[in-house]
Amino acid sequence: MELQYALELAGTFVFAISGTLAIKDREHDLFGAGFTGFITAIGGGSLRDILLGAYPLVWVGNVNFLYAIFGGILITFMFFRFLAGLRKTFFLFDTLGIGFFTILGVEKSLSLGFRPEVAAIMGMFSAVMGGVIRDTLTNEIPILFRKEIYASACLAGAVIYLLLNYFGLERDINLLVSISIVISIRIVAVKYKLSLPTLK
Repeated sequence: MELQYALELAGTFVFAISGTLAIKDREHDLFGAGFTGFITAIGGGSLRDILLGAYPLVWVGNVNFLYAIFGGILITFMFFRFLAGLRKTFFLFDTLGIGFFTILGVEKSLSLGFRPEVAAIMGMFSAVMGGVIRDTLTNEIPILFRKEIYASACLAGAVIYLLLNYFGLERDINLLVSISIVISIRIVAVKYKLSLPTLK
């Protein structure tokens, strides 16, 4: 349980950075940037918990998640020019975030007694909805609706986690392996410009 908790905090932290960095080319004040980071960090997990009927929401019931969010926002403010100047920084933090949130969303759904099929969908939902809200707030086409392999990478990682869990792989190892798979699929897809077929 300790590894899962650490990964949840880490995922919340990196998504807060991702959301705050999303406004780097826009004229937002500090509150606007911080609010975007905050909503990005809590969005997917909160909507997942509401759908699953899991109360209180994680960040409401555990103040450490708020500290992780505020820490991510503060780090971004302090090193904004440096982070914004790195072309791939936003991509890196967003990719880490979806990796963490996918598998942790699956794990939480299973712990609440839901079937694996539902857990896989909730894992994907946890990962992508924070980004959808972030993109909507910054007036971008949500990455979910672009040609990039994004939600499908999350779903693939969720299915792999469930399969490894079925075959009895030790839980902490499974967490790390499955998170790494989501991150790897996303990085390879972007590097080689891979995408799913489009409707024509």
